[in-house]
Amino acid sequence: MAMALRCFRHLHSLLHCSSLAVVRQLPQPPARCTPLLLDGCRHCAHPLLLARPLATKKAKGKGQTQAKVNISAALVEDIINLEETNTDMQAVVEALKEDFNRNLNVRTSQGALDHIIVTTKDGKFPLNQLGQISQKSPQLIVVNMTSFPESTAAAMKAIRESGMNLNPEVDGTLIRVPVPKVTREHRESLAKLAKQSTNKSKEALRKVRSKSVNQVKKFKSKVSEDTIWLLEKQIQQMADSAAAEMDKLLAAKTKELLG
Repeated sequence: MAMALRCFRHLHSLLHCSSLAVVRQLPQPPARCTPLLLDGCRHCAHPLLLARPLATKKAKGKGQTQAKVNISAALVEDIINLEETNTDMQAVVEALKEDFNRNLNVRTSQGALDHIIVTTKDGKFPLNQLGQISQKSPQLIVVNMTSFPESTAAAMKAIRESGMNLNPEVDGTLIRVPVPKVTREHRESLAKLAKQSTNKSKEALRKVRSKSVNQVKKFKSKVSEDTIWLLEKQIQQMADSAAAEMDKLLAAKTKELLG
């Protein structure tokens, strides 16, 4: 028993010394690290210790985790307004969602024509401000242009070019809009339009991202390289998140259209 106790004390001493050695070997951040760095310095072999855990996601195709950057907007407000950038990106997503709900439906209703934009000599106006829209039957929508008869031709053109597969016919100041039958071809046509709209929205999203990145690069001579790198990464993550929302919207709308 005495021998066992002596061995136990010796083991405890070894463990204590080992733990001290590990603590002494923890890497220290270099002097050039920026306080904005929340997921570890790219000059360090290991990430810095954080006050709170960060959400992680798997790197594409590598099966590895990559910490997300989360910069305090207040710390970089003199360089860029990150909240405004995020708002602009989300506005693109919301515009795509509105386009899907308004224009890409299997069955055309009178409400679907309300916000078709008509270009006239006096400017651009929603169709429902120029004419009275009513649905006479499931197969026919009528637009009464009596209040603005001079805009009848422009309204006809706007309806035809709306991308809703409509072929209006004019009868004086009345525009008759036959509602297309719900065929497989019509559904597939709407699905293609949904894909095209998503691609256009992603292009608009890339423009917002590029504008923000260019704004950050203007401060290269005034702030550290790490700060620029982190801001660019943060902006890219915001754009990736918005693009992922668009992909989800497209998948849901395609499933709805094709059944």
